[in-house]
Amino acid sequence: MTTAGNELTEQASSLFALDRVDEAKAVLARRLAQDPEDIRAWSLLGRCHQRAKEYEKAVEATGAALAIDPEYINALITRVYVLRRLRRIDEALATAQEAVRVAPHDYQSYGALSEALNAWQPRWPEALEAAQEAVRLGPEETWTYAALWKAAQLNGRNDISELALRETLRIDPNDAWALGLRADAQAAVPGVRPKQQAEVYATALAADPSSGRMRQGLDRAVFQMLRGTRWFAVLSLVLAGGAINLFPSDGDGPELPLPLGMRLYTLALIGVVWALGAWLRYRKLRAGVQLSVRSLLRRMFWARLVLAQAVLGTLCAVTIAAVPWTDRGIPQVFFWVGLVPILLTIWFDRPRTR
Repeated sequence: MTTAGNELTEQASSLFALDRVDEAKAVLARRLAQDPEDIRAWSLLGRCHQRAKEYEKAVEATGAALAIDPEYINALITRVYVLRRLRRIDEALATAQEAVRVAPHDYQSYGALSEALNAWQPRWPEALEAAQEAVRLGPEETWTYAALWKAAQLNGRNDISELALRETLRIDPNDAWALGLRADAQAAVPGVRPKQQAEVYATALAADPSSGRMRQGLDRAVFQMLRGTRWFAVLSLVLAGGAINLFPSDGDGPELPLPLGMRLYTLALIGVVWALGAWLRYRKLRAGVQLSVRSLLRRMFWARLVLAQAVLGTLCAVTIAAVPWTDRGIPQVFFWVGLVPILLTIWFDRPRTR
């Protein structure tokens, strides 16, 4: 059995830490060809397969490590999680119990035991107790709080779940897992505006750029922001239409054409609507959200459509207000051309925000 450090094994460990899993596996294959008794290399290979979601191969690698030393704790702990993924829950629990026997003072052993116990609803209270013991043994390890959060969720202990999130972010303010959960929780609060949702998801995505869930949340918030710009176009149309009273009753309306001063005043009001409602808000967004707006416009047809509708409605409003019309017929056409496409799709595209 080889447990001492080896150059190739250390290199693979560094690659694994950088999430370069395929390269780490290639290096470990070379190492194990040299020395099939390198137990640390087998255990690390199991973790590589686990991260790559190759769970059957992870079971084989950890099995090879445990064949060399049945009490090698790193292999035991990795094996619990992959067996759990494969729904081999009896084997997972037996392996976790063995890990606790071998290393009764290791927080990872109790975290693995909590994970194994999560498979049985009647034993969820035991899972919570195991996770709490893991926290006691490793109070400064974010990994233990992830186990505590999961067990607390199963037991309906939201107070403990919130504590686990707070402690994780205290230890590591950039922890991707905790930031993701916090982003979901903040975005789900009633009344939270799309801009705020985009900010919290952008923060979480910065910590874990590969998170598809955070990317989806950010895209959803950005799309809601883009949908909101259409209301600025509607308001612009109302301002322009109101200035010349597009639909007068009994001929009651201002004499056309409107004076230049009134037309300029209406155009200024439209500019204020967009300056305060859209431009300033966009300028104050963090760089990550601004980049997401541009990215979503490139990737999503509906995002481009809602922006085009906002632009069309605003151009129609500007045309109504800027031209010295002598008759209300043509301005009415521009009003409906700008308004109807927005009204037709404003509910139709709502499912795309979910």
